[in-house]
Amino acid sequence: MLLDTPAPIETHPLRLADVPIPEPAADEVLIQVRACGVCRTDLHVVEGDLEMRRSPIIPGHQVVGTITGLGSDVRDRAAGERVGVAWLHRTCGCCSFCTSQRENLCDAPDFTGWTVHGGFAEYVVAPAAFTYPLPDGFSDLQAAPLLCAGIIGYRCLRKTGIEDWSGARLGLYGFGAAGHVAIQIARARGAEVYVCTRDREKHQALAEELGAVWTGGTIDKPPVALDAGIIFAPAGEIVPAALSHLDKGGTLVLGGIHMSPIPELAYELLYRERAVCSVANNTREDGHAFLREAATVAVRTHIETFPLEDANTALDRLQHDGIRGAAVLTV
Repeated sequence: MLLDTPAPIETHPLRLADVPIPEPAADEVLIQVRACGVCRTDLHVVEGDLEMRRSPIIPGHQVVGTITGLGSDVRDRAAGERVGVAWLHRTCGCCSFCTSQRENLCDAPDFTGWTVHGGFAEYVVAPAAFTYPLPDGFSDLQAAPLLCAGIIGYRCLRKTGIEDWSGARLGLYGFGAAGHVAIQIARARGAEVYVCTRDREKHQALAEELGAVWTGGTIDKPPVALDAGIIFAPAGEIVPAALSHLDKGGTLVLGGIHMSPIPELAYELLYRERAVCSVANNTREDGHAFLREAATVAVRTHIETFPLEDANTALDRLQHDGIRGAAVLTV
């Protein structure tokens, strides 16, 4: 599914096309795609919220597939191995961020489905060192949302600064693919989770099924002061309300790559050492650590599947909060 020019998703800007099977470079593997998750970042690419970096581009960065070809220098992957490909496609390895275990902030990165072709396709290539062997307990469809929604949610949990999760009070704002995975990790660690989201029938109900102790509307005030909050919705107008829900010393984490403008903040919302922290991309260590923990606690993704050619429809449904859990393309 190729994007030539960004446009509103209602116009169905992705087109189905035949392209040559890519050839892996020396450090890359060729992967036959089995499934690819559909992420709000894909929507930002398709609609132009993120600047077009390559045209045409194949979106998709939650890729699950089987290795069918190896570059000449690849030694630690094998044909037939099932792997995942995530948003962080490649880093320079030599900038100050890469050499200080902050490769998510690399000065010269590539991103799957934005600067290089992604997984809305039958085949994709990726650097072997940036692929993830997948735990056997997850089917292809179940694994796909873990590769962005899961990993980014995991990094958001890390950036809350919470060390003792037993009894910690965590707020989640927006409850789509990332939220419905993050709650499972947080609850397994012992946290109480409070969910603020606007759709009662789909998202609040799912949050309650997954163990939220309270659910409410997008800016409704939870019944207790929160130790931390994570905003997954790309809506800057939520920030002031979410800050007002924090206890002293609490951290509000912004989990999206794109967000609408944040309104002016009264200083009293930040006073008493409250903090706001954004999350940018992920490190490979985030991905490996998350997949280990997800397998241990038996995370289960709630998915709705679409054939590859219906990628526009899946993104349109996502745009209008029509997905309960995560959308996944089958290839």
